[in-house]
Amino acid sequence: MDRAQRAGLEDEDPAVVRRSIDTIRALAMDGVQQAAEAHPGTAMALAPLGYTIFHRFLRADPAGTDWPDRDRFVLSSGHACILQYSLLHLTGYDLSLEDLKHFRQLGSRTPGHPERLHTPGIEATTGPLGQGIGNAVGMALAERFLAERFNRPQDELVDHHVYAICSDGDLMEGVSQEAASVAGQFGLGKLVLCYDDNRITIDGTTEISFTEDHSKRYEANGWHTQQVEDSEDVEELEAAIEAARAETERPSFISIRSHIAYPAPHAVDTAKSHGSALGEDEVRATKELMGFDPDESFVVDDAVYEHMSLHERGGRARAAWEERFAEWSEAHPEMREDWDRAWRGELRPGWRGALPRFAAGEKLATRVAGQKTMAAFARYAPTMLGGAADLAESTKTAFIGGGQYSRVHTGRNVPFGIREHGMGAIVNGAAAHGGIVKPYGSTFFIFSDYMRPAIRLSALSRLPCVWVFTHDSVGLGKDGPTHQPVEHLMSLRAMPRLWTIRPGDPNEAVAAWRVALEREDGPVALVLSRQDMETLDREELGAAGELEHGGYVLWDSRAGGTADVVLIATGSEVGPTLAAGRALAGEGHAVRVVSMPCTELFEAESAEYRESVIPAGVPARLAVEAGATLGWWKWVGEAGDVLGLDEFGASGAGAAVLEHFGFTPENIADRARALIERSPDA
Repeated sequence: MDRAQRAGLEDEDPAVVRRSIDTIRALAMDGVQQAAEAHPGTAMALAPLGYTIFHRFLRADPAGTDWPDRDRFVLSSGHACILQYSLLHLTGYDLSLEDLKHFRQLGSRTPGHPERLHTPGIEATTGPLGQGIGNAVGMALAERFLAERFNRPQDELVDHHVYAICSDGDLMEGVSQEAASVAGQFGLGKLVLCYDDNRITIDGTTEISFTEDHSKRYEANGWHTQQVEDSEDVEELEAAIEAARAETERPSFISIRSHIAYPAPHAVDTAKSHGSALGEDEVRATKELMGFDPDESFVVDDAVYEHMSLHERGGRARAAWEERFAEWSEAHPEMREDWDRAWRGELRPGWRGALPRFAAGEKLATRVAGQKTMAAFARYAPTMLGGAADLAESTKTAFIGGGQYSRVHTGRNVPFGIREHGMGAIVNGAAAHGGIVKPYGSTFFIFSDYMRPAIRLSALSRLPCVWVFTHDSVGLGKDGPTHQPVEHLMSLRAMPRLWTIRPGDPNEAVAAWRVALEREDGPVALVLSRQDMETLDREELGAAGELEHGGYVLWDSRAGGTADVVLIATGSEVGPTLAAGRALAGEGHAVRVVSMPCTELFEAESAEYRESVIPAGVPARLAVEAGATLGWWKWVGEAGDVLGLDEFGASGAGAAVLEHFGFTPENIADRARALIERSPDA
């Protein structure tokens, strides 16, 4: 298919093409100049590439930003976002010139880096370098998975490309290498990555830090590679992208030699133009070179708007797809129901009733309880996929019988390999793509540090991901302190919008998965044990709440009465804390035991509910958790105490290590007695 057929374009006026490209540059200069700071140089250099992708290739409709089969565009070099904002404005998205004038201002729709759900047309939150490459890989991975599941001969609902632009900095970051390796391994042929080879970084030129052959590296990773020597040659750019689209068995990497800040007479190829406004004199000089009035700012010719608009072409493409979709829906009504649920992020009806319920006294690790839970809901979530960082057997997160994602088959189990950070970015991309119900990634809890930037972006972007972490404490045993998480729980709890759940027994693990599957506006981290935990008899205990509240009264020795001491615990420490409470009650003390699997959910409850669980009038409060104590003082108060771990662990049998650090019923009871004795009412 030639370009005119593909884009619905006739022969174009070269003057209008040049004016359109230079308008992108002018808007970039004006936006940064008005903001007084930002990154004009990259946006100016990439104006021809941005024009080529958006005008000549991107299959999208500004009036239908949620159209499932639209092409995706990711600006991994998010610091150059004024380029993306200018392109969105010129092609007809709901982003005005006034929005461009308020670039980087408080409350504007054009923040300093692209933010998903904040600006129309932004597919992924980018800025931390390398993440966008991983997101693009995740989107391409999702596209292939959905195509294999829903497409039928002559009825192709899923057939779109993912275009991404990256910088030197993106390629330097390790996460991009991890993601690129995965993309090459799986042969994601719908992914086109354009590398802006401007050879400039903040510290100077790439000669001082980055002289490798980038194309050979991507070729070694299994990518199709090309070189474009002149970023100003739109026809060469178009030919390269067309060749990339024709390569269906491999992802494509296009290295494009550009000159930062081109055509600014004094700023071109300078490190300063990377992150600083050009200055009024340089902006005026550049506008004069491009044939613009140097005394005017934020000016767009009507001919440019008409030339760049995606409304007509995108509207036709979306209408044609909707016609195919209607025919497909009539032919495949059951698949249509699954399709709708997939894009709403819902499971098939009946999934809650299928979840397991473990008998009181049954002993198993919460990671095993999680495995059984996944097996129970698997058939209700046919478009859910994910995997582990080479630890599926240990994290227990594989969908049995779900097949393996590979170059030839898109099974539900993605073998990410030992690439935690890349896994996180790819899962985020799959979630941002849509149609993948609760994509997940899993590894040992200690290695959450390796992927923390991706977890943070999932929270910032409100992505419905599930992060499954196992081997949650020093209780994992003989691997020792290098593998024993200590500060990690509090570190994740400090992250806004992330729910961190550490269940206290197998049935709480089931409930934790239920909460994760039901959440619509952000990610959930499940923190599960390696060691066995006894299933508690909530009926016998008289438990007055559920995990959904975040914290609840698990047992009260004098139900409804005033407690002498409140014991709060999470995870594997709930069992010994309950035993300690019963021992204290046997001595005549009034004891309340609170299970607190998720502090974020508990804090979201009303003040009245929180008071009903942890009364302010009971100063003797002890929190018990095999992790850093920071953060628990909010719940125990100045008169309370925390039995935690503010040092690294030790190598030994898990039970012995827990005992060594004092997580035993006897020591918990001793700490509680000391609080009771100090209490004013003692």
